[in-house]
Amino acid sequence: MSPEVIETIALAKKSPAWLPLAKILAGSRRQYAEMNSQHIDRQTKEGDTVIITGKVLGSGNLNKKIRICSMSFSESAKRKLKGKSEMVSVSDEVKKNPKAEGVKILR
Repeated sequence: MSPEVIETIALAKKSPAWLPLAKILAGSRRQYAEMNSQHIDRQTKEGDTVIITGKVLGSGNLNKKIRICSMSFSESAKRKLKGKSEMVSVSDEVKKNPKAEGVKILR
């Protein structure tokens, strides 16, 4: 397990609102979600904050301005999302939003 994942789990365990995320991250890596921009677009609405437990991939287009919190972003996803949506690490979101207000975990 990477140091970033361990840090994120530790942060998430400090708040009851983030316990479902801690449980996902502490489990098998097979439970981590890799999602294309197109898939994220279909499951969100304008202004959403979403958590992707795995990697965001660049296939497809994202047509909404949303906040995407992910463990990692592919280079193509970074290029496509730059200027359109906000990209944040999951640990940063847990620190900034300890009550997990308005956050949706996509799987």
